[in-house]
Amino acid sequence: MEGMSAVKYAEMGAFLRSRRERIRPADVGLPAGPRRRVPGLRREEVAQLAGASVDYYNELERGAGSQPSEQMIAALARALRLSADERDYLYRLADRPVPVQGGAASHVHPGMLDLLGRLTSTPAQVITDLHVTLVQNPLAVALVGDQSGLTGPRASFVHRWFTEPEARLLHPEADHESQSRAFVADLRAAAARRDAKDPEAGSMIRTLLGVSPEFAALWADHDVAFRRDDRKRIVHPTLGVIEVNCLNLFSEDGRQRLLWFTPAVGTDSAGLLDLLAVVGTQEVVEPGVSSPTRTGGSPPRRRG
Repeated sequence: MEGMSAVKYAEMGAFLRSRRERIRPADVGLPAGPRRRVPGLRREEVAQLAGASVDYYNELERGAGSQPSEQMIAALARALRLSADERDYLYRLADRPVPVQGGAASHVHPGMLDLLGRLTSTPAQVITDLHVTLVQNPLAVALVGDQSGLTGPRASFVHRWFTEPEARLLHPEADHESQSRAFVADLRAAAARRDAKDPEAGSMIRTLLGVSPEFAALWADHDVAFRRDDRKRIVHPTLGVIEVNCLNLFSEDGRQRLLWFTPAVGTDSAGLLDLLAVVGTQEVVEPGVSSPTRTGGSPPRRRG
């Protein structure tokens, strides 16, 4: 129990159990099923939603096990639909620093998570105003790759766009210039909406100015525009180019967006998006790492 006291472990276990028991399966998109003898969710259901092993989650509720990581706490908070105050409380029980709003471990509003869970037939994800992906539905992972779970500056797709050539494989080369210009204009709008002393936005801008001449040239143009809706061409490793409309629902403070993709009218994208569920998710291939062995004919999944 290094890093946490026995009292905090016991309190965390009781808190997790109380939050689990208040949630109905329908609240998180699960069927009620027959013979449900316990209120709320089962432990294995919470573990599945959080991406944890059942044994590990059982240990947490018993007040045992290893100290949960910040990423695991964020995943548990989303699985249990915790409010912002409840999420912060869980971090403190685990003796982990409460993450700043806007980072990769940002709290996703339960209402936005609920809406994401209802978008079962279209790719959708929740991102921050700095393009850090917080959570994706399976179709979004199949379309653009697993963009969640990254930490540090790389968590932002804007950062990766200007620093990692592999990130640009997501769009046809002919679209790179327009995408770059749109990203910079959107970042300027997001930074202006934040506090002038905001460390996250300021650090990102300073880093990109120093490492990317392209970013520096575009930043000097002073273009500013939020990406409220967009038409994009996405390169899928199996299905080819898919043309989609990208729509955004902004949170009240503008720091988070529910982004979903619909087929562009006049294209064959509707049929291609339907095939995403058949293609499914693919293996992650990190930059500089050879493609892993695949089974079942599944193609490799890129990180966008």
